[in-house]
Amino acid sequence: MTIGILFVSLIFMAIGFLVQMRLKSKFKQHGQQPLMSGLTGKEVAEKMLRENGIYDVKVVSVDGFLSDHYNPANKTVNLSPDVYNGRSIASAAVSAHEVGHAVQHATAYQWLMMRSRLVPAVQISTTLSQWILAIGVGIMGFGGGNPTVLLVGIVLFAVTTLFSLITLPVEFDASNRALAWLERSNATTAQEHPGAKDALKWAATTYVVAAIASLVTLVQYILIYLSRRD
Repeated sequence: MTIGILFVSLIFMAIGFLVQMRLKSKFKQHGQQPLMSGLTGKEVAEKMLRENGIYDVKVVSVDGFLSDHYNPANKTVNLSPDVYNGRSIASAAVSAHEVGHAVQHATAYQWLMMRSRLVPAVQISTTLSQWILAIGVGIMGFGGGNPTVLLVGIVLFAVTTLFSLITLPVEFDASNRALAWLERSNATTAQEHPGAKDALKWAATTYVVAAIASLVTLVQYILIYLSRRD
């Protein structure tokens, strides 16, 4: 069973790598398509914030490639240089997506609030779960020891899995808000809109793969626990 976990992990690592490569390819493709409106990612973000009645969120540039994110702690939309300064379909889509999270925060979107409340627990579980799971499997593998340690690891890993699953509606909703606004505000034309949708689709796929991988791994550990306990 432990060999099965390793095998599944390798499969999902390969899938995740391929999806990341595809995402980068899509970002490069749509990043080379100029936006008819001529707006930069920063300007798109600021315009969307204003039109949603949000005036206490700042749009800032951060280092990195596709490092874009919304920080609810200090209310900042953080855009990578390519998105912040870009005047492309990709930069418009990504910046609008991150503002989508700001809109979720301003409207107390339930899934975002739930995810935010889980952050402290996830920080602990992410650090400890893999070590405790490894120790638990080791204890049970050599002499059929007490399964309690493995159960503790499973509970911790379940928190991480739950976080990954809750992330899905948060990300999909932010993309839906972004695409609806881009179309409604004419920030993207009818010809540009499919490109924005395509870019966000592949960004969302990375979260889907991560969530499925986490869920499958959790189920495998649970099966180990149940089989060894019996």
